[in-house]
Parts: sequence; structure tokens; C-alpha cells
Amino acid sequence: MDVFLFTPEQIISMLREAEIRLSQGEKVKGICRGLGITEQTYYRWRKDYGGMKLSQARRLKELERENGRLNEAVAELRLDKLILKEALKESIKHRQT
Repeated sequence: MDVFLFTPEQIISMLREAEIRLSQGEKVKGICRGLGITEQTYYRWRKDYGGMKLSQARRLKELERENGRLNEAVAELRLDKLILKEALKESIKHRQT
């Protein structure tokens, strides 16, 4: 199965189109078929992006990327801390003997 990646702008545009078509009485299944997405994708997008403006979606993506970078930094610092603790234990052990 092919995987397509949509930008937040494209997703919001598709959701707006879906809202219009829903208000005109069209069924979700038909709308999703017309947009080329599954119903599961539609509902996930609606949960994640529903009611958002483009600027808000861009900001959300920026924050998610920043959060990922910060989580990596925290993981690296934890590893450094564990290494230093272990080195300190070894150093203390050698001094006592």
C-alpha cells in the first residue's frame, strides 16, 4: 500500500473541504473516497488538526520537532550522568583499596 505524506496545510485544506461537503449532506465515507484517504485517517486528522488555522498547525509541528530535539538532549545527558556516576564509583573503590 502506498503511503502519502501530507503537509499540515494540505491536511487543514482537506478538512475544510470535508466540513463543507458534510454540511451539504454528503457522507464521510464518500468524502474520504473523494479525498483519497481512509475514514480512520480523516478522524485522526480531525482529532489532531480540527479547528486549527494554518499558523497554528505550523507552530504545532515546530513545537513537536523542538520537543523531539529536547528529548534527545535529555537522553544524552542522562547517559552522561550514568557514565560519570559509574566512573566516580570506580574512582572511590580504587582509592579505598
